[in-house]
Amino acid sequence: MTDAPTRAHVAVVGGGIAGLTAAYHAAKGGARVTLLEGSADVGGKLRVSEVAGLAVDEGAEAMLARRPEGLELVRELGIGDRLAFPGTTSSAIWSRGALHDMPSGHIMGVPADLVALARSGVLSAAGMARVPLDLVRPATPRGEDVSVAGLVGARMGAEVVDRLVEPLLGGVYAGRADDLSFEATMPGLADAARTHRSLIAAARAVREAAPASSGPVFTTLTGGMGAFAQSLASRVTDLDVTLRTETMVRELRRGPEGWRLTVGPAREPELVEADAVILAVPAHAARRLLQEEVPAASAELGRIGYASMAIVTLAYSATAFPRPPRRSGYLVPAVESDGVKAVTFSTTKWPHLLDDAPGVVVVRCSIGRYGEEQVLQRPDEELKALAMTELARTTGVTELPVDSRVTRWGGSLPQYSVGHLDRVARIRGAVAGAPGLAVCGAAYDGVGVPACIASARAAVARVTGDLKSRGESETTGRRRPVPEQKGN
Repeated sequence: MTDAPTRAHVAVVGGGIAGLTAAYHAAKGGARVTLLEGSADVGGKLRVSEVAGLAVDEGAEAMLARRPEGLELVRELGIGDRLAFPGTTSSAIWSRGALHDMPSGHIMGVPADLVALARSGVLSAAGMARVPLDLVRPATPRGEDVSVAGLVGARMGAEVVDRLVEPLLGGVYAGRADDLSFEATMPGLADAARTHRSLIAAARAVREAAPASSGPVFTTLTGGMGAFAQSLASRVTDLDVTLRTETMVRELRRGPEGWRLTVGPAREPELVEADAVILAVPAHAARRLLQEEVPAASAELGRIGYASMAIVTLAYSATAFPRPPRRSGYLVPAVESDGVKAVTFSTTKWPHLLDDAPGVVVVRCSIGRYGEEQVLQRPDEELKALAMTELARTTGVTELPVDSRVTRWGGSLPQYSVGHLDRVARIRGAVAGAPGLAVCGAAYDGVGVPACIASARAAVARVTGDLKSRGESETTGRRRPVPEQKGN
């Protein structure tokens, strides 16, 4: 007699969008999956709660529509009819005491259209005069990587960095241009800049090579991006996935035929045996878990910093504004404010919100940059006052909000500092030496939802390949069959 075939058991640590996606694809591929999440709920930074009776995201409010992974998964889950697109993409920058329309023709703030930049009024006359010198200056020596501020500042001057590039980077990473990697945060421009002496010429080349517009850049779901995570969580429970929340993984060690995870409180430890493990947790948590078994990866993970932030959501009566907000929002350079860094007029950007609450204006104010954690030590009421003061300055709003919410995201945004791409390569190289192990999430290849989904799919493919190789290499009569990957 032979043993009945058993399926591979994959443990996924972390229940954010990357972990949920990894669990989903591993289960679709035929594995038995256990997803372990330390908090009380899954979804990570995709979370929704009500403000003034409206379902408004507490974290990420949108995803790139021109990158396919997010849209593909939404449609695969059968919720494509809930996709919603912006009512306007017009945005602004607060600079030198006024709101200026975002200049067209730029790559993450690096200008390709000098006429549009001049018309915007974002820069002073002196700052504007400095920019075109990039066209005639000798090539700037460049090694494997350099900071955004180091290269852009040398080519175009500090004002472009301070008033255009850094606010845009801050909106994505809550980071600093003098620390963030040019190669990791602007990969397309970094490639073009290797064959163009001028950054302006490189930016123009990138724009010319881009396909013609194929619709909106961003999308969300009616009910918020949190609804995406909840729909995915519901689907994984329909598959052979055991979803365990409030289950902290304290230790990860190699076992006789796979991996052994120690979960739960120290006084009542529980062992979970798995054939493969996918770590879909922030870098600091992955560093701790890999310290014993993959110390080289652990050391590199410890070099990835994180920024904290808070989102203050305010709901006003429409009558509170002298003029209805017409833009989707605006950015605030660090040289203009040590508090609010971005403002989104949610009900202008996403008109579907007004279907449930006409006459209400919902505004999201993002507070906190890397290295400015002291701002976030203020109590909620002070953060709310900071956001209200910002709106009074830029919109003239006079009334008090009818509802509000303060959401804090401690250590939530990984910093792609100089050398990030090499750092990630070293992490993945070290992890590759541990069969049946993979990492995924925002710390590696992109902080957006589609990038996290792609990262999770790659992690599943890696452990599936390892398990298949292990199954094929076993030569005894008690070989355990490993399922082929099904689907993507």
